[in-house]
Parts: sequence; structure tokens; C-alpha cells
Amino acid sequence: QVQLVESGGGLVQAGGSLRLSCAASGRTFSTYRMGWFRQAPGKEREFVASINSSGGSTSYADSVKGRFTISRDNAKNTGYLQMNSLKPEDTAVYYCAARMPGFNTYQYWGRGTQVTVSS
Repeated sequence: QVQLVESGGGLVQAGGSLRLSCAASGRTFSTYRMGWFRQAPGKEREFVASINSSGGSTSYADSVKGRFTISRDNAKNTGYLQMNSLKPEDTAVYYCAARMPGFNTYQYWGRGTQVTVSS
């Protein structure tokens, strides 16, 4: 069992930066793939970025490539999403999620943190 808690959201002007954190409980976090997703009002939840268990492989949605960076510190049981050059269309609730080895879907989800980008 893994519990995830996001933090670091807030209100920022367009062009600004935020760093989201995802604190995980449980000794097996280092074996899980971790992802970030977001959901804007009236829209479906969408994939933002993911990182493998060791941190050596990452994947990004086209809409955030070159602006967002996903990382993790397994010693601290924490994942991060550095968001730069933020745009109003990045406004959403951001969720972190964890996926067990051998599975194609994410089993564990945080409650989310709000990111609002003003123009």
C-alpha cells in the first residue's frame, strides 16, 4: 500500500514557475513507476509526465515538453514536478500517481494540488 500527498501548488503568473512535490509512504515506493496527471475544469484527466522506478527514464506529454521536468528522490520517498514557463492553459488540479511493476495502470493516487496560472 502506498499513500501519496501532493504539495506545492498555488497561484502564479504566466511565465512563472512552480515545483510540485509528491510525498509517498511505504517502503516499496522505490519500486513503483510514478506519474503526474492533471485535470482542468470541465475536462478529462490527462497525462503530464512519468518516471521509472530508478529515475533513469522519463516521459512527457507534448504540451509540457521542454517546460516541465519530472524527478524523484527514492531516499526521501518523494517525487517532483518542476514546472517552468507556465501558461494559463496549465491551470488544473495536479495529481501524482504510483504504478506497481508489471501493471499498465496506476493503482495509487494522491488527492491533488491546485495550480492556477494567471494571464
